[in-house]
Amino acid sequence: MTWQATVLTIFPEMLPGPLACSLAGKALRAGLWRLETVDIRDFARDKHRSVDDAPFGGGPGMVMRPDVLDAALAGSDGIGPVLLLSPRGRRLNQERVRSLAGGPGVRLICGRFEGVDERVLVACEIEELSLGDFVLSGGEPAAIALIDACVRLLPGVVGRADALAEESFAESLLEYPQYTRPQLWQGRAVPEVLVSGDHRRIRDWRRTEAERLTRERRPDLWERYRAAQDSDRAGDREVDQ
Repeated sequence: MTWQATVLTIFPEMLPGPLACSLAGKALRAGLWRLETVDIRDFARDKHRSVDDAPFGGGPGMVMRPDVLDAALAGSDGIGPVLLLSPRGRRLNQERVRSLAGGPGVRLICGRFEGVDERVLVACEIEELSLGDFVLSGGEPAAIALIDACVRLLPGVVGRADALAEESFAESLLEYPQYTRPQLWQGRAVPEVLVSGDHRRIRDWRRTEAERLTRERRPDLWERYRAAQDSDRAGDREVDQ
């Protein structure tokens, strides 16, 4: 079955956007994944194609109607979990991306206005996901980012699959520093170990640098990495006994 991304939005013209380019675009044209866009306004119930209304209890902005969004979900041919891109959702991470890429696909709702009526989120068991602690004008850029992250993990998309094993967030570590020609640039030399030809030293250096960067820049990932190491060591001790 071909992995499919179904995007529910009031701006379907924003897709595929960047997803038509580079690896994702090449894979899309090759049929390695599919993209379906659903215009939520097609399921509106009035001549103005209204998808939102004023919030109960007052306050600024508008809220997406539950009846319209529910009809859009029912009228689409999407597969996989239903996700709302929202700043109040759980933080998306590489582990979740791998899980989504390993499934049949995703159905992504691009939020707008002040949010979505809570009742449809509960009734349709919609999971909320966030890219980070910031607010976008809509969920479309976040949906594009999520799809791109998933597509690059699909079989056949990345030429060398082993490259995925050493990139950022593999084993909860940031990626080590990278260097290429020229060997000397503006008085700055490539680290000697990388031109030594000693593959074991290179591997050890890269691991050490990945650990250093993670410890300095992402203490949260560092704690997760250390906890996993401690768990592995405890398991090894049990086996030895």
